[in-house]
Amino acid sequence: MGAWMRLTIIGCSGSYPGPDSPTSCYLVATEHEGRTWRILLDLGSGALGALHTYVDPLGVDAVFLSHLHPDHCSDINGYYVMRKYHPDGPQSRIPVFGPEGTAKRMADAYGLPEQPGMSEEFDFRVLDEAQTIELGPFTISVAKVVHPVDAFAIKVSHGDSSMVYSGDTAPSTSLVELAKGTNLLLAEASFREGADNPGHLHMTGRQAGEAAADAAAETLVLTHIAPWHDKQLAFDEARPAYDGRLELAFTGATYDF
Repeated sequence: MGAWMRLTIIGCSGSYPGPDSPTSCYLVATEHEGRTWRILLDLGSGALGALHTYVDPLGVDAVFLSHLHPDHCSDINGYYVMRKYHPDGPQSRIPVFGPEGTAKRMADAYGLPEQPGMSEEFDFRVLDEAQTIELGPFTISVAKVVHPVDAFAIKVSHGDSSMVYSGDTAPSTSLVELAKGTNLLLAEASFREGADNPGHLHMTGRQAGEAAADAAAETLVLTHIAPWHDKQLAFDEARPAYDGRLELAFTGATYDF
């Protein structure tokens, strides 16, 4: 069997936790050299608690934050407490990749001085489109996307397998380029067609479907749908634009590729 990865949806609710899901958090895992490697894409509000259901959070090798809105990063605060004060003693530092200013934002959120902030628990590193990250068996690359703050789509590859997570973005050519030929595109679909949607913020289901079609992605999983919307509407909007495998994200769903 060749290289493979498993994506587990930990949280997929948009903007704030919903009745059946925390906000954005996605676990990517693979086997390599006798052990399981695990990374998190985002760790939004409510996600750390749900993560315990699927894996020991102390077994995560790195965290990648697509951007610094709370529904994508706020549970770093709880994770800091877990790693610092665990009964087994302080845990070793792990990398946390995010936009410029992530370390200060997390320190501010917890009321810590900037130095040392959370730097004794986390090795904060800055995401850069020009940098390819090698982490164990994973190769990670990013592309800036269209959102009011610095935001990145994230591609995770292992051998010939890959997935791309859009983060939060309006329609973006850089997202499509990053996702060319990927096995799975995990794309936000926060907005609805025909509504008075603000510009440069999010995608509709149709726009997510168009991105997947333009990228020739094998599977499209729609995520980041706010609790005030019916997820099925996003699916119905995406279907005419994309004829591949189409799914709605839900907590606990897994995808092997």
